[in-house]
Amino acid sequence: MVKQPRILIVDDEQDLCQLMKTSLTKEGFSDIETAASIEEGWNKFQAFEPNLIILDVMLPDGEGYDLCKKIREVSRIPILFLSAKSDEVDKILGLAIGGDDYITKPFSPKEMAYRVKAQLRRAGVYAIEATGQAAIAKSTVVGPFEINSDETEVKKDGHVLELTAKEVGLMALFMRNPNQILSKKTLFQKVWGEDFYGADNTLMVHIRRLREKIEDIPSNPAYILTVKGLGYRFVPTNGNR
Repeated sequence: MVKQPRILIVDDEQDLCQLMKTSLTKEGFSDIETAASIEEGWNKFQAFEPNLIILDVMLPDGEGYDLCKKIREVSRIPILFLSAKSDEVDKILGLAIGGDDYITKPFSPKEMAYRVKAQLRRAGVYAIEATGQAAIAKSTVVGPFEINSDETEVKKDGHVLELTAKEVGLMALFMRNPNQILSKKTLFQKVWGEDFYGADNTLMVHIRRLREKIEDIPSNPAYILTVKGLGYRFVPTNGNR
């Protein structure tokens, strides 16, 4: 069965949510969830694991900017802001804190759908099947690395790497967040699904073993860099220097 890109709409205007869902459905998207507040949006983000979020700036329990900041601590998925505010300063703020696009109300639903397509394409998770349905791309390529859509197999230069499940999980997270500093806490919580307390040595051992499998010179890593005091950064182009 073809996987659909998962889209989360966070907006407390039910009619507008329905309008956006209808427009996205016409463009081939079908895996869409909605939330009406920051709290519900955060819970849906964790449970639904969307590939893209459409986020209203003004919500009943605060500003969408706050939810964006929270999501940016753990994910780089595309975020499209919706707002009735058209001032340049508001747009700059939305983009500065991690938003990928800013759509001013009222807007064309069709234009919104095409902006969603554009952001998903840039994120490498969007394709159109022969049926006309939107689907998650079969694989994601970052530098010399490729990971399949199920995130169960990683290749380097076309060759399958013999990785454990946790090592694949780390690579998947790194490949979704290239050139971004990921804290040890974030890596452990996202891959192990547990609290980081006391797990520093476990993570270090897995990073060392992963480097032994993907690096040309594990003792002098080019792809997975240690950022002292902060965590790790995956630089997929370093090995090509």
